[in-house]
This record gives sequence, C-alpha cells and structure tokens, in this order.
Amino acid sequence: MRRLAGVLHRRPRLRLAALLTAPLLWLVLAYLGSLAALFLSAFWTTDSFTSEVVRSWTTRNFEELVTSPVHRTVALRTVGVALCVTALCAVLAFPLAFYTARVAHPRRRPLLVVALLTPLWAGYLVKVYAWRLILSEGGPLDSVLRPFGLSGPGYGLTATVLVLTYLWLPYMVLPLHTALVQLPANLLDASADLGARTGRTFLSVVLPLVRPALAAGSVFTFSLSLGDYITVQIVGGKTQLIGNVISSHVTLNLPFAAALGTVPVAVIVVYLLAVRRSGALRSL
Repeated sequence: MRRLAGVLHRRPRLRLAALLTAPLLWLVLAYLGSLAALFLSAFWTTDSFTSEVVRSWTTRNFEELVTSPVHRTVALRTVGVALCVTALCAVLAFPLAFYTARVAHPRRRPLLVVALLTPLWAGYLVKVYAWRLILSEGGPLDSVLRPFGLSGPGYGLTATVLVLTYLWLPYMVLPLHTALVQLPANLLDASADLGARTGRTFLSVVLPLVRPALAAGSVFTFSLSLGDYITVQIVGGKTQLIGNVISSHVTLNLPFAAALGTVPVAVIVVYLLAVRRSGALRSL
C-alpha cells in the first residue's frame, strides 16, 4: 500500500484518472447507455394486435412524427412554452437578483437569497397542487380579481406557463445573483460619471457582463420546462405537451414514445450549442 501510495503521489494524472474512472464509467453506462437504448428502440415497431415490441429496423415512427400535424403542433407548442417560461423567468429574476446582490443591506442578503430559494425545499407535487387550488374556479385568485371584474386564467396553457415559471424561477435567480455580486462597483460608478443613464448603463455595462449567467440560468429553465409532463397534467386542462404525449404512448407504443423522446433531446442539444458561444456552459 505504501508503494502504491508513493506511485500515486508522484503521478498526479494517474491519481486523477483513478479518482474519475468509476463515476465516468457510471455516467457512460447509465446516462449515455440509456440514450443509446432510446435512439435504438425508436427504430423498432409495435405489433398492432398484441402491442408487443417488434425489433425490426424501420423509420416509420420518425416519418409519422414529421408528417403528423398533431405531433408537429405539440412539439412546437412545447418549445414555445419552454421559451416563454425562460423569458418570464429572466424578466422576473433580474430585478430580484439585482436587489439581493446590489441594493439590499449586506447583512440581509443571505436571508433574502434563502427566502428566494425556499420554494425549492417544498415538494414538487405540493407546489403544483397548491397552484391548482389557487387557479381553480372560485379559488383565491378569482376572489382577488372578482372586485375588478376580472377572473383567473383557469386551467390551460396560461396556467401551465405560470406554474412552470414559479417552479423554475429560483434556477434563474441564483446564477444572476452570483454574477451581480461579482460585478465591479467601479464600472457602475464610471458609467454614471460619464453621464450614462440607468437604461444605458444596464444595456452597455451590466447586461454584457451578466449575459453568461443569464444564459446559464436559461439552460436550466428551458430544459426543465421542455421535459416537464406532470404540471400540464395537473393544471393544463386539455393542453398537450410532448412530455405527457410520451407518457401516454409508453405502455401502448414504446418505439413511438422513444421517437418522441428524441425531439426534446435534439432541441436541448441545439439549444446548448447555441448558448455555448456566450460562455454560459462555463458558468454552470
């Protein structure tokens, strides 16, 4: 053992390889292996009588996915919801993060950050069903809006976007808060001394410096919204997103569900490649 310890001490690369081999091997087998199985099964088919999987090579599932207007609409709707949730999270998270990072008293900042992250400690289903109660007909939201002649959105696409925004907002606040804390104060002072107004300072100084953190947070909000299928089942009404369509096909047509599953994977890969040039992946 002493001889082995001496060898590892003299060879840091060997020590690093011994440390990372096991987790990397598990990642390859569990994650990449499951993705490979997903792509492989997407080229199989299902017996129409017994619903058993037939391991014969075919592109029928992808042809149906591309030619079916229903599934194209569901895929586009899912991407649109994910983009909308990401945009709303960015709009809501930036003023919250700026206040906690630059405006609030230094002693209060840790408490405010904890308060913003507190929703993550509650159970996923607890939060979604709480929103189902809030958005229900005659619920608390209707009671607040009724004196103004308004009513809540009820269950549907709007409710789905609203709940997903609430669920994933902390994932956008945290990277923005970290980036704003590290923002040099002298840059803001210099911008003000040169006569720049608030909007000009935000566009020319603050936004370029926090853009990687903003893109990093968007990776979380976009990917989590794209793959969510429980929220839409609880508050979405008749709305169909690709996640719950996959869930409904798993037991009856597993190969077609696998083909549907390749859509969010492909979208996420394209999205990651798009944000890679902004430096967001280094900020994750």
